[in-house]
Amino acid sequence: MKMLPYQLKTEFGEEFDIEFPLHDQTASAVDVAQLLSAVLEAVDKELRLMRDPSNGDVLQAMAMALAVRTRIVPVPFDVAKELGLDLTQMSLNAVGVSEGNFRTVGNA
Repeated sequence: MKMLPYQLKTEFGEEFDIEFPLHDQTASAVDVAQLLSAVLEAVDKELRLMRDPSNGDVLQAMAMALAVRTRIVPVPFDVAKELGLDLTQMSLNAVGVSEGNFRTVGNA
């Protein structure tokens, strides 16, 4: 399985080194990496405009965005849903075993 190495440093100084597994049918790892960075930057930009968003609200909005994007993929919904669930599980597993300097403060 191909992997996408991804490094991230947060505004709080946390550093993440993540090895994301790529789906067998990934067309472009470069496009995946660029889109991931663009999405995270857009979310960070919006969060800086908010007073004190909860982590749970952020995760909920991201989950809803994934659901909407899954729905508009031009294949039967069950196929897109299964792919979305598989990709989410793979990505969460990758983050769970990643190396980094993680904070554990705040409320979900």
